[in-house]
Amino acid sequence: MNLIDVFGTCAATLTTVSFLPQVWQVLKTRHTADISLAMYGLFTSGVALWLAYGLMLGAWPIIIANGITLLLAGMVLAMKLRYG
Repeated sequence: MNLIDVFGTCAATLTTVSFLPQVWQVLKTRHTADISLAMYGLFTSGVALWLAYGLMLGAWPIIIANGITLLLAGMVLAMKLRYG
């Protein structure tokens, strides 16, 4: 693995894992009042586009990172819509 791949892997891991505390907090408390619906809607749409981009390129690091991030951000967005 070259240095560029190390940087990419670290970046993908950190940005993906960063959603776990938010997902866990919302699952635990069902409290979403302080979460911006607009931000999560836009962000989730952006991640879906990154995933599509990765699929078009056949770039597995982009596909895996954005697939997981889309799942996690989508969970927060769904809980925001459900719990307000």
